[in-house]
Formats: sequence, C-alpha cells, structure tokens
Amino acid sequence: MRVTTRDVQRFKAQGERFPMLTAYDFPTARLVEEAGVPVILVGDSLGMVVLGHASTIPVTMEVMLHHTTAVVRGTERAMVVADMPFLSYNLSGEQALGNAGRFLQEAGAQAVKLEGGVRVAETVRRVTEAGVPVMGHIGLTPQAVNQFGGYRVQGKTEAEALALMDDAVALQQAGAFCVVLELVPDNLAKSVTERLAVPTVGIGAGPHCDGQVQVIHDLLGFGASYIPKHARRYADVAEVVRGAVSRYAGEVREGRFPDEV
Repeated sequence: MRVTTRDVQRFKAQGERFPMLTAYDFPTARLVEEAGVPVILVGDSLGMVVLGHASTIPVTMEVMLHHTTAVVRGTERAMVVADMPFLSYNLSGEQALGNAGRFLQEAGAQAVKLEGGVRVAETVRRVTEAGVPVMGHIGLTPQAVNQFGGYRVQGKTEAEALALMDDAVALQQAGAFCVVLELVPDNLAKSVTERLAVPTVGIGAGPHCDGQVQVIHDLLGFGASYIPKHARRYADVAEVVRGAVSRYAGEVREGRFPDEV
C-alpha cells in the first residue's frame, strides 16, 4: 500500500523526521524506494540535471508527464509527487485543475507540487477540493529565478520573513498537505515548522523542518559539476561510471571484449 498524505502528516504528529528524494526514471525510482524513502518527487529540476537546461523554465507538461509515468512504474509503496511546471497552473483555475488531474489520471502520481504562497492559495484550494493532493513550495521558488535575480536565500529581512510566514499559513488554509521551504534561514524555517500543523520539508532551510529533500544527482555526485552548499554528497557515482566506461572502451580497443564463444 502506498504512502498517503495522512501518513506524511502522521510523521509530523509523531515527531518522525522523514526523507524525500527526487527521481526522474524507472530504475532510479525503484532503487530509492528500495532504500526506504517514503516520498519521491519528480522535480522539474530534471530540466537542469537530466536535460541540461540552465533552469527549470523550459520544462513542459509533456516532459513532466513522461518522467512521472516512468517513476510511478518503478514504485509500489512510495508516494510520488509531480512538480507542476512553469505556467502550467498560473493562467486560470481551470488550467491548474486540468493539468493537476493529468498527473493523477495519466501518469499515476499521488500528488502534485505548486510553487508560490498567497498568490496561488486560491488555486491550491480549487485543486485540493477537486481531490488532488497538493504540496506547497515557498521561499526560493526556482520557476521565479529570473524575478529573484538568481538563486538567493529568501526571508532574510523582517518584511520578507513575515511575508513567507503568511505564504505558509495561506497554503495550509488552502488545503496543502505539506510545504517545501527552499533556501530559507534556519530560524525562520523553525518558526514556520512550529506554526504549521502540516509538515514542512526543507531544502537549504536548516535542520528544523519535519522532512528534508535533495536532488538525487547532488547526493550521488552524478553528472553535477556544482554541488549546492545545502547538499551533501554521499557517493561519487560519476567516478564509478567514468572508470567502468574507460575499462570497457580499453578492452574493446585491445580486443579483450567480448570473449570468444
């Protein structure tokens, strides 16, 4: 049986910290689930770490549906949350509901994630009332990177901190079952976590959130030349791949692969 929104909310109620990781394909999703991660995010970060774009903005609905479907196929128990990409929920409530529904109907996801606070609260309300679970995302919202002028910590001034708290409360009141806090000062993330009844998930927001999420490529050291300050590398998969490919190529050139039958 899959992890549900109630399970995620129970983590907070019981004081149980929980991990969340991104995955973008079938084999990665299977491995992440086998490692015991209860929530998998099919992030629009795939635009950068898988497709080579400079930001998440070029990612489309069709791309997200394609990757979400693969991740769902690779899982049986983990909750799969799909990122709603740039301008897929901003034009109208009808647009947001239609696209959110596609992630559940066509791709098999169990929830969607939207960026923004007060400004998208009514959209979140409409989507959740239609039966689609929504995870919120505030602080540094990558789809607004051009508006922010780069990937910068948010909520550093008193006015910004108050606005971020308002965003968090608005999302909870609109029905979000969980809220991601990205690049937010530790003390502010702690205050938001204590204020909300629903869980918070941090990424670059310190140790006080109820859960933590990381981009799996950062965690594995796979294909990323830049590792964010908030990430921790647990393996060097890039070096393993380079070594294996180099050995294979050498054996082919030297006539040692394949063996004679």
